[in-house]
Amino acid sequence: MTDAFVLWSHALPALLFAALALWAVRRADDDGLPRWPLATMLAVTAVWALAIAGIGPSDPATRLIDGIRNLAMFALMAALLRRGGATAPAGIAPIYGVVAVVVVSGTILQLVAAALAGQADGAEVATAAMLLRVMVDVAALMLVHNLHGARRRGDVALLCAALGCIWGADLGLATTAYLTGEWLPALQVVRGAATALAGGMIAAAMQRRDRRPVAVSRTVAYQSLSLVAIGGYLTLLALVTSGLSAIGGANARLYQTAFVFGSAAAALTLASSPWLRAWAKVKIAKHLYRHRYDYRAEWLRFTATLAKSAADAPLATRVVKAVADLTTSPAGLLLVRDGPALGVGAAWNWPDPPATGAPAALVEHLAASERIVELDPLRAGHGDATERDAVPAWMLADAAGWALVPLIHDRDLVGAILLARPPLDRALDWEDFDLLKVAGRQVASYLAEAHAQEALAEGQRFDEFNRRFAFIVHDIKNLVSGISLVARNAERHADNPDFRADMIATLQDSAAKMNALLARLSAGDRARAEASVPVPLVAFAERLAGMRRATHPVSVAGDAGIIAQADPVRLEQLVGHLLTNAIEASAAGAPVTIEVSGNDGQAVIAVRDRGCGMTPAFVRDQLFRPFVSSKPAGFGIGAFEARQLAESMGGRIDVESRENEGSMFRVTLPAAPAFEAAA
Repeated sequence: MTDAFVLWSHALPALLFAALALWAVRRADDDGLPRWPLATMLAVTAVWALAIAGIGPSDPATRLIDGIRNLAMFALMAALLRRGGATAPAGIAPIYGVVAVVVVSGTILQLVAAALAGQADGAEVATAAMLLRVMVDVAALMLVHNLHGARRRGDVALLCAALGCIWGADLGLATTAYLTGEWLPALQVVRGAATALAGGMIAAAMQRRDRRPVAVSRTVAYQSLSLVAIGGYLTLLALVTSGLSAIGGANARLYQTAFVFGSAAAALTLASSPWLRAWAKVKIAKHLYRHRYDYRAEWLRFTATLAKSAADAPLATRVVKAVADLTTSPAGLLLVRDGPALGVGAAWNWPDPPATGAPAALVEHLAASERIVELDPLRAGHGDATERDAVPAWMLADAAGWALVPLIHDRDLVGAILLARPPLDRALDWEDFDLLKVAGRQVASYLAEAHAQEALAEGQRFDEFNRRFAFIVHDIKNLVSGISLVARNAERHADNPDFRADMIATLQDSAAKMNALLARLSAGDRARAEASVPVPLVAFAERLAGMRRATHPVSVAGDAGIIAQADPVRLEQLVGHLLTNAIEASAAGAPVTIEVSGNDGQAVIAVRDRGCGMTPAFVRDQLFRPFVSSKPAGFGIGAFEARQLAESMGGRIDVESRENEGSMFRVTLPAAPAFEAAA
């Protein structure tokens, strides 16, 4: 059975070291662990462990490989001393040479002792060889300690621990063999286990150098401590109940039941205590880790809190909670800029927010110093006098207040967050100040961005109102032009009954349009739109032409059966713009034509004039730009608004124009389903 343990305790390390050797060969060489000395040492160690498992520790070949393994480990240590600018103690190189000579001598003596086995001289040679082996192991441990002092790096420290583990097990085995005269199988099993443990350390060292460090997280440490506490509680429970059973006599069962229920209630009460959880986390961070905070976990939680949607909580509340969670504060209060002072903003779990904020003196102090204010020293009369005078009295009177964190964005004070005292009361240290300062700047940027978004949205609302108002002014100008033209013609044609009828119709139409314009000024009109209906384009064009024939000749041509799917109000506004522009661009008496056509499921209504026309550059670059007009008194809105109206109905506007020959604006709209079926 022992032989089987010796076999497997060395066969498994042989496989492990062989895999590590392949890994070492494939690693890139750097200033850390040297690739080829490390790979050689691992390969020789794998062969040595395989030899022990296969042919036994007493075979001459195994003893020869054992000597080669020791030389390979010394060669690796020597290579480490020469790398990375390490400072080796003076005279260390000759020591390595002497130890190497002793290794070679001891190996030769072991081979001679194996050859003289059974003879009188063989025992003496074996004893001498074993003594040299003990000397090698002791010297090796001293050199490992020296290497660790010269190269204080994480990966080298793990490698030194691995070599020390191997040589420590060898020293124990060799010392016992020197004293007893035999290799104890039990210690050989221990040596195999130590070699396997050393392989794990070397793997961790290689992985650490590959910048993938293996570390126990604070969550695992906290949970492990919880498991240890549970195990201790169960052990205590077993011991006490056993003691009560021995000394309790007839009432032992009653005592046991009372103790179990009482201890369980006490344990549950302690486990649910926020103070105990905070105390445990502080102790773990203090004794097991270099820093108080797990910055990666804290920042992920901080960002996740800020990134929640407004449906969960408003941004101001999320900001307070995110900062308070960093220090396990149970509550927080946001103070925001209110002119030169600070006003009370959002509160998170704060029981009774004050009615007043903080004076301008505190704003000036926080903006100038950017310091986190710790309130307890101020309450005790310590700290900076300027700071103590700037802090409001209500903040010092409230014992729950713990720290005031300024929110600085681009050297401006956006606000401040007052944090409540955490369950485990303590003074703030440099880690608290650094973390809260960074978190304050981060949430300040969130608040500043939110304010900028609100200002942008307000500006967009004003822009939308101004855009609508510009369209209204343009439409009013067109109406005024039409009414003025009617007024001028009334002086000459007032006695004509047909003119009077056209004039009344024009005035009624203008009044209706002005009422519609007033309705469009309302904020809610933007979302209101008439439903698209079939519109016979020829009849529609005849109605528009009839309202303008009293002032200018307008003709209509086209197929009366063409029907468009459009909003009649928007279509009238669109074609009205184009018709007014065509009349204004035409000379007196020069006819304007409205042409209606249709093909491929589309209905087209075009307005053609014989006016001055436009250059291709003007059509391409300026025609549809707002506030650009070729007319001295124009607003530059008509063409821009016409295109927007066409696109809102699923159509488009195309333009053909030649200078001194005229222009044609073609509006293409979807045809009505009835017209498509007929076509």
